[in-house]
Amino acid sequence: MLKKELYAVRYILSYSSVQMADGGVIRDVPGGIPRQGNVSCSPTVFQFEQLSAETCILMNVLGYGPHIRQARIDAYKAWDRHMTARAGGGATWITTGSKAEGLTNYQESDLDSMSVTNHAICLEEGVDSSIVPGEKNIFRSCSRISYHGHCRLLLERYGTVIPTMVYNALCDDGYGSGLLSSDLYVNQLLNARHESCVGHERAGPSAPVTINGFEHQDRVGALHFYCPSILTRWAARHRNWPTSDVVQEVVSLGAFVSPVGVKGSDYEPVEWRMCFNTGENVLVNNLHDTQVKLYVLLKMVKNDVLKPCKKEVTSFIVKNIVLWIAENNPQSLFNERSLFHWLHEGLYALRVAIDTKELPYYMIPERNLMAACALEHEQKLSWIATIDEMMTEGPRLILRLPKIRQAIIAHPEPLRWYSERKIELEMLQLICMNRLTLGMDFETDVIMQALLRRRFEILMEVGMRMIMEGSRVNDLWDVWISMLM
Repeated sequence: MLKKELYAVRYILSYSSVQMADGGVIRDVPGGIPRQGNVSCSPTVFQFEQLSAETCILMNVLGYGPHIRQARIDAYKAWDRHMTARAGGGATWITTGSKAEGLTNYQESDLDSMSVTNHAICLEEGVDSSIVPGEKNIFRSCSRISYHGHCRLLLERYGTVIPTMVYNALCDDGYGSGLLSSDLYVNQLLNARHESCVGHERAGPSAPVTINGFEHQDRVGALHFYCPSILTRWAARHRNWPTSDVVQEVVSLGAFVSPVGVKGSDYEPVEWRMCFNTGENVLVNNLHDTQVKLYVLLKMVKNDVLKPCKKEVTSFIVKNIVLWIAENNPQSLFNERSLFHWLHEGLYALRVAIDTKELPYYMIPERNLMAACALEHEQKLSWIATIDEMMTEGPRLILRLPKIRQAIIAHPEPLRWYSERKIELEMLQLICMNRLTLGMDFETDVIMQALLRRRFEILMEVGMRMIMEGSRVNDLWDVWISMLM
């Protein structure tokens, strides 16, 4: 089956260089996010339907299908439960980013995790603090002089247990009241890293570490944030997606504040950013399969074509574009045959965001995600020109993406053979990760021993085939690392 699809992809790409049609798209939504009009008004809207469907099949083989994504999501949810249990009730661990979304291999990107203290809570202005149990420390958000989506945290009440990180991050607001400093909070996390970890410089709210020499993690300390009015406004929006059940689930998961302020703000060292990590995980996990693949392709464009050096465009920006597209358009328009149409629309929205330096945050639209990006004029013009070229190339634009291009030019059978073993090796590693978190030992745990045996078999099989095809393989460790990328 894959052989037929790959040959069809190659054939169509060798002839297609037609600009993709707008076909009834209405762009009256802030930030240039497309809202589909009457599809039937243009017969060429989904002119590359066959290639879209075949590209979806190819992306499934590469590890972006729904089953492998769900397996990754379940594995990291289990890891969160184990880490939370190890914290003894003091903190809740939450995996965020691409790992929680099931969209990257084990070593393909950093593991983003958030440790949320359970002994403190931040309340939105106007919320009655008597609803909070007496043992918790209460902070009141003050956002009147902060940029949208940010706030300062004023101490309102001490609890029976004051976490050391919270106590050491308190400072005076100049009026005799306690103020929680985001800078001091992150600095403590930087200084508290274990001896087995190699620490790196602060990155926004996170304290990056490298474990065992090859596992990279971005760790963020955060607080629970009770903000019913913000979530109510979000839930009340008119939308095509998500369903009301998913909306209520997102609302029930609440919010957090992470220790990072607005760059250049007078209050940056004491500002905190409102975030909705668990709710956003639910939203991404409820996207249509075509929307997920759109998200993956746009991230590839960001990483492999634009190649930002200073996070001028981030995966978070790309995710928000996809969430807006999903909300603004009927879900019936998303299917495996419309992928390239929506990729064109996603590129257009990205172009507008870069050109205008405006993109509303999906959860708090008043916050502009492009406001603080360090995008220079020449770079902006270059990226706009590149995106314009891609939008005129039609489906051929995917040849700019190395991972897709290599799969297209590969022979189908070796590709499928290797992908199956790559995915199995990743699943073994995720099981191993959770067994280690539970405290299991390689030498005594029979499941770990079985995992190691099967891992060795896969690596030997791949290594021998590489040698037969002319590669020089001296170390199975190198094969293991490359297969998990």
